Amino acid sequence: TTPETVERARRFLVEAGHAPLVMKRELDGFIMNRMQGALLEEAFRLVADGYASVEDIDIGIRDGLALRWSFMGPFETMDLNAPGGVRDYAERYQGIYENLFAQMQRRVDWSGAVMGRVEADRRALLPAEQLQKRQVWRDKRLMALIAHKRGQAKSELG
Repeated sequence: TTPETVERARRFLVEAGHAPLVMKRELDGFIMNRMQGALLEEAFRLVADGYASVEDIDIGIRDGLALRWSFMGPFETMDLNAPGGVRDYAERYQGIYENLFAQMQRRVDWSGAVMGRVEADRRALLPAEQLQKRQVWRDKRLMALIAHKRGQAKSELG
């Protein structure tokens, strides 16, 4: 695809109210699937190894990480989480993450034994017959969040 075509498609999507990501090179899974996959891999590992419950992981993301990530990304979060910005954050915390990374190199089979625990915990919180109703609830919440974010962006500009 020519750079001009990519830019034309990007502009069209922005004008339609979307937030397109432009890959610099082709890669399996694209950007967000890879980021989501890293988070999901660790979530399954934490449950499989008995460190956290399914609900505690959902609470941690929903009521912690996702709150800030709903209006800023990981690099901006890093930049604001250390007095000297992103470089200061990396100097302070890279060693911690480096140590964690070695522990994160083992895959958990999502369809293996851990799935029984994950599914049982989720069905205890949300019976299967309520999935569709909850999906509609989710979609409405997402639309409301998008509307809120757009309203905030307009008020910050104006």
